[in-house]
Amino acid sequence: MTTSTIVWIVVVVIAAALLIAAMAWVARKKRTEHHRVQAGDIREKAVKQSHEVGQREALADETAAKARAAQAEAEAMAAHAAGLQHQAQARHTDAATSRSDVNRQFERADKIDPDSDTSDAARDDSETRDTPRGTPTGKQGRPPMPRAG
Repeated sequence: MTTSTIVWIVVVVIAAALLIAAMAWVARKKRTEHHRVQAGDIREKAVKQSHEVGQREALADETAAKARAAQAEAEAMAAHAAGLQHQAQARHTDAATSRSDVNRQFERADKIDPDSDTSDAARDDSETRDTPRGTPTGKQGRPPMPRAG
């Protein structure tokens, strides 16, 4: 082989290597640009989704605030109901005490009344405590008392 042939072979090999390197550089540059575009698209979608997620978070926060308000209202209503139950119980107790006092007054009046029949005791047992006594002998009976409850 002559020197010129060797030089031509080396030149062709170097040219082929340069051509392959240039093609690889262009392919890499294209791939890099494609990745940049793809990353930009992904970022745009992420920004859009981030806005939608922000709206969902705001809706969730609003719903949580409404739930807390409803819970506070329910607790206030429960406290009010408990207060009313306590008040009703106190009024029942007071009414029962008053009823007992009134019944004792009637019994005392019956004991000291000369026209009172002591046989009425059997009849009183069959009547309820808040039923007024009849007036068969013309005497005035207990006035009707409204029942609590």
